[in-house]
Amino acid sequence: MADSRKDPTERLNMSDHATQRKIINATPQQCFDVITDFESYPEWAEDIKSVSILVSDETGLGGDVRFRAAAMGRSTTYTLRYYYGSNPLRIAWRQIEGDITKKIEGEYEFIPVENGIKTEVVYHLAADLAILIPGFVKRRAESRIVRAALDALGARIDSVATA
Repeated sequence: MADSRKDPTERLNMSDHATQRKIINATPQQCFDVITDFESYPEWAEDIKSVSILVSDETGLGGDVRFRAAAMGRSTTYTLRYYYGSNPLRIAWRQIEGDITKKIEGEYEFIPVENGIKTEVVYHLAADLAILIPGFVKRRAESRIVRAALDALGARIDSVATA
């Protein structure tokens, strides 16, 4: 009789996913401008320690961007390749190098609301770690990442708009 249970290693190969939405008091273009100002991330994204743009696309936007970040009590480095959709409505990324991550993929989508004076920001992230960590630690890290991705983004946009 065949064993109907799943292979126990299959669970380890699945990506952890997070999707969150938030209304931000800014236009989609303002959101896009803050998100693509990679070199300013250490000023507002709590765990990002440094950013280097390795390759820019033909419009001057970051193509390959290396990040050094605090992660689970240590420092991690990863490089993301960015893809731009119908500017300023979408930006996506995929990891091309990483030390403690096997995969990072994600996107921001900027949906105009209230006649374009506000934006619904949709943030999606999928990640696979190269190291095994307990589930509660992963959930805590996910919470920090999502908070930086949306709450800190909103605060940064507010500070840029009033400067």
